[in-house]
Amino acid sequence: MTKPECKARAGEDASNAALTPVNELKTAMAGFVTDFKDFTTDIQIKLKEQDDRMTKLDRKSMISGARPALATAASVEAPHQKAFESYLRSGDDDALRSLEIEGKSMSTAVAADGGYLVDPQTSANVQSTLSSTASLRAIANVVNVEATSYDVLIDHTEMGAGWATETDPTAETGTPQIDRITIPLHELSALPKASQRLLDDTAFNIDEWLAGRIADKFARSEAAAFVSGDGIDKPTGFLTAPQVDNDVWVWGNLGYVVTGADGDFNGADALVDLVYSLGAEYRAGAAFVMNSKTAGLVRKLKDNDGRFLWSDGLVAGEPARLLGYPVLIAEDMPDVASDSTAIAFGDFGNGYTVAERPDLRVLRDPFSAKPHVLFYATKRVGGAISDYAAIKLLKFGLS
Repeated sequence: MTKPECKARAGEDASNAALTPVNELKTAMAGFVTDFKDFTTDIQIKLKEQDDRMTKLDRKSMISGARPALATAASVEAPHQKAFESYLRSGDDDALRSLEIEGKSMSTAVAADGGYLVDPQTSANVQSTLSSTASLRAIANVVNVEATSYDVLIDHTEMGAGWATETDPTAETGTPQIDRITIPLHELSALPKASQRLLDDTAFNIDEWLAGRIADKFARSEAAAFVSGDGIDKPTGFLTAPQVDNDVWVWGNLGYVVTGADGDFNGADALVDLVYSLGAEYRAGAAFVMNSKTAGLVRKLKDNDGRFLWSDGLVAGEPARLLGYPVLIAEDMPDVASDSTAIAFGDFGNGYTVAERPDLRVLRDPFSAKPHVLFYATKRVGGAISDYAAIKLLKFGLS
């Protein structure tokens, strides 16, 4: 067998010929390492630039989040509010007619005579002002209705019961009777006015002005009606119900407790009697109702140990308390006088119901009072006693 021979190329040493591939591999590896280092350096530079950009974006997001949201709700409320303000200033109702509103809202908010639903911001302003006013609605049961009246079903009779034996037949017992109390809704209106020149002034905030004027008128009118309204084109006040001595109280009347002095207090015992004339099931949610003059007299009363019965609220916004129960100052309550019922005590959440429609309509009238523009605002509201057992009165008299 013939062995192959390894011969060097002409003019080249055999040992150098064997090392040439190794040198080539080393050179290639060195070049690869250099290229790889350049590549990683490039990548690191790009990643650093990307990180810097992300950091800047994060900072901008944090700064923008801390700024006031100037137009957060503009996409929803701005078209309606802008159209409504244009209608108030110039009577132009084209923008209102072109608004896309739900069919249900259109049927209840737009009347045939051209009344329009107040924009959401103005309506909210009016409602918050009404709620914060010293009115019976603060402690009464307030419901929203879409009809012309609101019915309250009352079960105030007892169901009969008896003891049965194993063998005797069971006799038929009495059946409870359900009464229906109907609370009609009445129209509450306000008619503020402004000059056309004032409306043309764009610096004048027509929404806040209109909300303030309407809220003030509505609050004073309904607060008086909830206390002493006669029920004719207005809510029925709880003080207009028939009043009888609490010892002979029957449904359909308000029971009262006497002070024992004509037009004055005869000590603090009458207030204690008033509290416990109310049933235990109502006392947990009960409150006193009186005006400022009466509160000034009550504030001076002390118990037998010389301690004041009246205690102020511990924090801002918390009502004062009398014998541990909150006090609502309603200026429409009568003053202390002979045989007056100047203080009421009861669970008005059960005893008195305020029913109202949530929509507020505004009609612009630029003709009736030139050069002024009238704004006819209407709201439908009603109120009546829904539980005669939940309210008791203190009568400043002998009997």
